[in-house]
Amino acid sequence: MSTKASRYTARLMLAPAVILLLGWMLVPLTMTVLFSFQRYLPMRGGFQGWIGFDNYRSFVTSSAFWPSVQATLIIVGSVLVITVALGILLAILLDQPMWGQGIVRILVIAPFFVMPTVSALVWKNMFMDPVNGLFSHLSRFFGADPILWLSQASMPSIILIVSWQWLPFATLILLTAIQSLDSEQQEAAEMDGAGPFSRFWFLTLPHLSRAITIVILIQTIFLLAIFAEIFVTTQGSFGSRTLTYLIYQRVLESQNVGLGSAGGVYAIILANIVALFLMRIVGKNLDR
Repeated sequence: MSTKASRYTARLMLAPAVILLLGWMLVPLTMTVLFSFQRYLPMRGGFQGWIGFDNYRSFVTSSAFWPSVQATLIIVGSVLVITVALGILLAILLDQPMWGQGIVRILVIAPFFVMPTVSALVWKNMFMDPVNGLFSHLSRFFGADPILWLSQASMPSIILIVSWQWLPFATLILLTAIQSLDSEQQEAAEMDGAGPFSRFWFLTLPHLSRAITIVILIQTIFLLAIFAEIFVTTQGSFGSRTLTYLIYQRVLESQNVGLGSAGGVYAIILANIVALFLMRIVGKNLDR
């Protein structure tokens, strides 16, 4: 049983790490908020005065703002649906006894360790290139015209690339959850005459609920900030511009750090709204 002195010592030892972590988070956030109220052009004279909420008004009234929010939510939602659905399927398949099971699991999980920029370049040049890409060769083989993936189907292309990168993460978490399922429950259900679908729906899926909510929460946090895949492939064209990429474009075009900071605050607000919504879902599942 811990004493008051030991608890005080523990807090004292943790204090430097906590202070460093808070500084690492609060200093950039504070600077972002301060810059958002300024006209700050580093390449054209630097600080040019406080302008209040003008940056916020300029950013939110832009014709590209709401389409970028919509594109962000579409990408996040689509990737979550694909990775969770396919992740459950892959996790069930990888849990079955097979020859070379360890090697197969490593190959399935490997894409998660590929850098987003490299992943996007591979898909852009090896698969989606309209001349030499694998998809183009397949289209010609079946007598169809090649699809210009990054222009004619830019959003599905981005969703496909990002889903391929995040599917291993979902599969790994869900596979771990499936392996913790009591085999005696499965055997009892099978002896009672439950078929494979019934066992999955009434036994496996409820058992995976917590793992699914964790996958959704973690992936959403990272997917809201998606940037590299879009920068390498479409560069925000053809309706694939997300809020993060719009912030990058606004800063690059206007060289106005204040305008970009206002966009960053909007991105933080959007992320917190989504996070609060997801935390309610996670909380309900964890309380069951």
